Amino acid sequence: MFGDIGKLMQLAGRLKTELPRMRERLAATEFSAAAGGGAVTATVNGRMELVDVKIAPEVLADGDVEMLQDLTKAAVSAAQKKAADAAARALRELTGGMDIPGLEGLIT
Repeated sequence: MFGDIGKLMQLAGRLKTELPRMRERLAATEFSAAAGGGAVTATVNGRMELVDVKIAPEVLADGDVEMLQDLTKAAVSAAQKKAADAAARALRELTGGMDIPGLEGLIT
């Protein structure tokens, strides 16, 4: 029993030192995703902040604003999912696979 408490205490200490470093690494990493066969590409950082959007000129040519909006939302959502997945992987790695409720919110 005390071995488990010892492991938890060890993990808590490791989280205290490693979590800020992980946050910095994720914040400095960019995640990109495209929609519409590359018609729109969005890039977010590890904080889920949108840092860039690229729109192919041919998308604007037909004037379909609704399609452009949909493609933009899809690209941003996909980039954010990539960032969230990377954060979850990093957290699993840091905790040794332990699922600790509420910890995900400390990363972004």
